[in-house]
Amino acid sequence: MKPTLLLLAAGMGSRYGGLKQLDGLGPNGETIMDYSIYDAIQAGFGKIVFVIRKDFEAEFRTKILSKYEGHIPTELVFQGIDALPEGYNVPVGREKPWGTNHAVLMAKDVIKEPFCVINCDDFYNRDCFKVIGKFLSDLPEGSRNRYAMVGFRVGNTLSDNGTVARGICSKDAEGNLTDVVERTEIERHDGTVQYKDEQGKWVSVADSTPVSMNVWGFTPDYFDYSEAYFKEFLADPKNMTNLKAEFFIPLMVNKLIGEKTATVKVLDTTSKWFGVTYAADRQSVVDKIQTLINDGVYPAKLF
Repeated sequence: MKPTLLLLAAGMGSRYGGLKQLDGLGPNGETIMDYSIYDAIQAGFGKIVFVIRKDFEAEFRTKILSKYEGHIPTELVFQGIDALPEGYNVPVGREKPWGTNHAVLMAKDVIKEPFCVINCDDFYNRDCFKVIGKFLSDLPEGSRNRYAMVGFRVGNTLSDNGTVARGICSKDAEGNLTDVVERTEIERHDGTVQYKDEQGKWVSVADSTPVSMNVWGFTPDYFDYSEAYFKEFLADPKNMTNLKAEFFIPLMVNKLIGEKTATVKVLDTTSKWFGVTYAADRQSVVDKIQTLINDGVYPAKLF
């Protein structure tokens, strides 16, 4: 069974200053998502599912979905702040969505096969999709509790225009993930990659250190775990009083790893990430895409 690609496209780009999901960066108005989907098709994925907000459905269908007709099946699911289990209500004053793993949960009724989760606004490059696509395609039918994460080399994931947030990963001797620690300020100082720790000190790490760029491979049993743990998350008073508390994918993954319920293989990739974390990144991304087209990696018009 061909794996499915699940794109998280519900978030506003607050630092970027707009709906960067719909920003045309390729020569024919292609979005970053278009390049991810093109690469996923090349890597053998069989279906695309988008998690979006209901309020930009019409624009999304017109600008995005229409171009994939005849290329790959697509589906839309919606992340809303009020998409909660029975018996739970949105806390008064909460405006922020419930986070990336809540977004994943929105697809539980439409995905019945191994699937890969990605951000819609990160340019991952083709090797990433080949690596995760092969892992998912090679899983025996009915597999459970065997997941994967593409571990980008941190030196391949930085911005020239400011710090970036990355999940720094640790793995065991078998190459399985043991921990993901979110570091919200990472940049290169004097040629060395460094992150700011809890005490505000800069800590150096090797360029090859694996980081999570939110490229995860799961089987459908992951939805059941997520549904159960989301109820625990909502039942915790501190998550209901903190109006910015979020149910992140690493929170769920760390729980499953810690309980030894699942293993998460860290897959290495040579792909170099780029993206539009800051508005100043935009032209650099346009230029990098054009270079890839000039080098014959992508056609000038994708779809």
